[in-house]
Order: sequence, then structure tokens, then C-alpha cells
Amino acid sequence: MSVAALEIIPPKPLPPSRLWLKAMELTARIEPQPNRLFADVIADWAEKQPQAPALLSSAATLTYGALSAKVNQYARWALAQNVKPGDCVALIVPTCPDYIAAWTGITAVGGIVALVNTQLHGPSLAHALNVAKASHVIVATALADAVREVAPAARLWILEDELEAALRAFPGERLNASQRPSVTIRDRALLIYTSGTTGLPKAAYVSHHRVMSWGHWFAGLMAASPADRLYNCLPIHHSVGGVVAIASMMVSGGSVYLAEKFSARRFWADIVKWDCTMFQYIGELCRYLLKAAASEESQNHRLRLACGNGLRGDVWEAFQSRFNIPQILEFYAATEGNFSLFNVEGKPGSIGRIPPFISHRFPAAIVKFDTETGKPLRGPDGLCIAAERGEPGEALGRISGPGGGRFEGYTDEGETERKVLRDVLEQGDAWFRTGDLMRLDDKGFYYFVDRIGDTFRWKGENVATAEVAAAIAAINGVADVNVYGVAIPGSDGKAGMAAIVREPGFDPNLVYKSLAAALPVYARPLFLRLRSGMELTETFKQKKTDLAKEGFAPSEDNDPVLIIDNAAKSYVPLTPDRFDAIMAGSAQL
Repeated sequence: MSVAALEIIPPKPLPPSRLWLKAMELTARIEPQPNRLFADVIADWAEKQPQAPALLSSAATLTYGALSAKVNQYARWALAQNVKPGDCVALIVPTCPDYIAAWTGITAVGGIVALVNTQLHGPSLAHALNVAKASHVIVATALADAVREVAPAARLWILEDELEAALRAFPGERLNASQRPSVTIRDRALLIYTSGTTGLPKAAYVSHHRVMSWGHWFAGLMAASPADRLYNCLPIHHSVGGVVAIASMMVSGGSVYLAEKFSARRFWADIVKWDCTMFQYIGELCRYLLKAAASEESQNHRLRLACGNGLRGDVWEAFQSRFNIPQILEFYAATEGNFSLFNVEGKPGSIGRIPPFISHRFPAAIVKFDTETGKPLRGPDGLCIAAERGEPGEALGRISGPGGGRFEGYTDEGETERKVLRDVLEQGDAWFRTGDLMRLDDKGFYYFVDRIGDTFRWKGENVATAEVAAAIAAINGVADVNVYGVAIPGSDGKAGMAAIVREPGFDPNLVYKSLAAALPVYARPLFLRLRSGMELTETFKQKKTDLAKEGFAPSEDNDPVLIIDNAAKSYVPLTPDRFDAIMAGSAQL
């Protein structure tokens, strides 16, 4: 049988209630077996179906038997290098099946593996290695010089050379109890770096319990089975692409195709070629596919589900309809967070809900937020004020008290403490700050409003950049948009500005007309910057900081700036004279 073929018929879609129950049933098995780790999940499937494909790529394929053997070799290698429980090993390797085998095997014997971004170099790479305090660094040949430059004293293991030879010296048999150090689900397994749009990334601790929970929970909500193959083109050093996508399939006995990176041009051809039944998305990936040219493969696939986070409401229905995807499982979560939401019901635009029958297990709150101070509002009693239904506020997940979820924190204790909000609903309680503004509707569905820091205040009103961006993205001729606030001398708050990538049909008159119908006056961007492309993070999040720093000065390159003109009912070019008048505080805005 070809490894690209699946002989088992995928299951029929289950109703939402059954998916919730299935996820609860699977996760209930974790606590009673505290010594059972992710390596054991793979080993058990290797005994049941050793020849079944587990991890596939264009360069190599590992069956469950071969993957388990590789995991055991990495575990034995770590023990031979005297990697003790709590010691860190950094992994700087591009997407490949060996990547999963490496961190699974090393963590199985107590090592903590830091999943380092392969795109880092110089000070950023030095920062990542310094906070990890790694005793060993596993690195691909092409990346070794960058590591040597910033960490000359590090013990490097070149994956394709010295390490590969060393692994061959170790048997692939499963370690017995006497060979394996005592490691439980409560111990730390990974360091995963946040993918924020500003500043140096923080390194978040991820326990074995978290790895197992992610895998079992998503396997249940996706009703995954050995019949499923998931297409994964996300960065493998992040939590979704490197852990959630992999673990959910390994828990269920399914397989994963590992693409080196996302390509809108190759996406559907790969889906068909590798006979995938699911794919994992994040950020703007779905919108890029929707904007891409039509292809025959985009209709001739066997996909039954797309799972991910960041699918905008204005894209959802068009994407699902055009590509004939039966189910979309949108979720909200953060690598380090204890607050998660799942849209099992497939309600377009919502990031999920917490069903009443499990709300005691996932206590959450939305509290009123003051954009000017950057802090939640508090009442006369010193406690936070709960937001009304439909009112935006910061989402929190309970840490202390009944049902509180564990917050595992960062390597930096100061950063850890900054994510904890105390005295929220009662004196002495503690909650995890998501840093995200959300609103809750009357049916219990949550909606993302904006990142704290992205929302700005203008004309005495709060402006949510995400909502403005959605209104602009719906206009004909707009290929991409990024909304942010810019400071204007002598003005309170910040004025709205939108960077826009144009496509045929773009018309400033139409933009003005559409926004006048969709947004209140204070929310309509004062400025537009027309760009040829948009800078994104590797997880398809838009970068705002550099754009905001550019401000609204007329560009000397090919990025013209337009300003709103209510008399002309359009956006018109911002002239140098008009810019000077605004900076001098003599222009009417």
C-alpha cells in the first residue's frame, strides 16, 4: 500500500454535543496515568499498526514503527549525553519528521526541549539560546554557522552528520521502567517562544500534561481516527504546528503530512496528492487561499475538516463554500494561556463558546477595560467590573479557586507575574490575562474584538482595529489591510490609519462610501497608506509597530498616503503642505 493512500473510510460528522463528550472522554484518561507521556502514545500505536504511516514529507516518511524506534533512539542518546530531568536541549531544525522524534524522545527521559525559530540570527538567536540555557544544541547543517556565531561555547550536534551517526549506535526498542527516569505529566517538556509582533519573544514553559491535553482534546473535537491525514504547513517550532497538529493525529492513530512552509500555489495540489482529510490553519492563511487563483484540485479533495484560529468572519462563509469544506473548527488559545475556546458548532465569525455543562471546568470572565490606562476598570470595592453582554472587555481565565487552570509561565519570572491579574471577582483570587478584548453574545458565543494595545482612542471613542480592518477588507479592490493608530501633534488619542494593498478595482471613492455606511465617523481611518505588500509574522499575523512608526508622512517611495476628505466624499492625496499644517496643529481634522 502506498503511504499516500488511506484505506479506511473517515467517520461521519458527529453532532457538537458528541464532539464535546468525546474530547472529555479522551482527556479524562490523562490524570489516572501520570507517567504516561506522548512517547508512550506513539509506542502504543506502533504496536497496533507498525506499518501505518505516521509522519510524511516530500523528503521522508516514518511509519508508526519507525517513528517509535526513532523516539527511543533519541531518548537513549539523551541519557548517554547525561541529559538529566530539567536540563534543556535546543532544537534548531527545519520542518521534517525527525523534528518530532527528537523532542518526543528527549522529553520522554526528562529533558526540556527549546523549539527555536530557524529564521533567527544575531541578537534574536542569542536571546533565544540564552533564556533556554541549553546544554546541547541540535542544529541543521545550514544553520550551524549562525549558532556558532552567537554561542561559540555551545555543544552543537549537526543533525545530518554527527547526530545521525550517534543515533545509529542506539537500539530502537522501548525503554523499560528501570532505564527511564521518573518523569510525570506535571514535569516540564518544552520551551515554546511566543510569536508576538513586537519585542523579543518570551519563552513559555509547556508541561507533559499540556502536550497530552492538547493532543487528546483536539483528537476528540475533530473526531480524529486512523483514517485521517492532516496537512500541516505551519511553523513547526510553534505550539499549533509543532504540537497540536501532531499530537492530535498521533493520539488518534492518524497521520500528518509536513509541508516545509505554506504555499497558496501548491496548497491544493498537495492536499490531493497526499490524500488529506484535514488541514490546520492559522491567521490569514485561509484568506490568502481565497484570494488565490482557482484550481481544479481545490474542488477534488477529500477534506472533511479545517481546524485553526484566526479565521476572520468576513472570510469564513466564502472560504467554506468555495472550497466545499464540510466543517470548520475555529478555536482560541495561547501557548502559555489557561483560557481556551472552541467553536464546535461552526458559527461563522465566533472564536468559540464554553458549553454550560463544562463551564465549571473552564471558568472565564470578561471585564471592563480602560484603553487609556491599559488596565481593567475597577469599582469602589477594588474588584474588576464584569462587562455586559455584547460589551468588549479583556478576557481572563481563572488560575486560583474552583476549576482554576494552571498557568505554567515563562522563563522570566517578571513576565510571568505581569500576566497574572489579582483581586478580580473576589479578594485574593488570581486570573490569567489573555491580552485580548472580546465580547460575549446572548447565546454564549465569544467574538474577538482586538489585541490590547491595538485598540486606540479617537474623538473620545475606542476604535477596535480588527473591526475596522474587517470593514475595509470587504471592499472591492482591497487585497490586504492593516489598521493601526498614529499620533498627531496637539490631538488627544490617536487617529486611525490603514495600510492597504490594492488589487484591480480599487477606488478611493468606493472606500469612502463603503466605510461611511459601515462605520461610525470616529472609526473611519483618517489616513490610508497604499502599499505593494504587507509584512507578516511567520504565523500570518500582521506587523503594526513599524507601520505606526512611519506615521502618516507622505512617502518618498511608492507608498502614497491619502487623507479623508468629507467635502469630496473620498480619500485624496495628502500633500506636503497639508501634512505640514497637520504637524503644526493648524489643520482641521
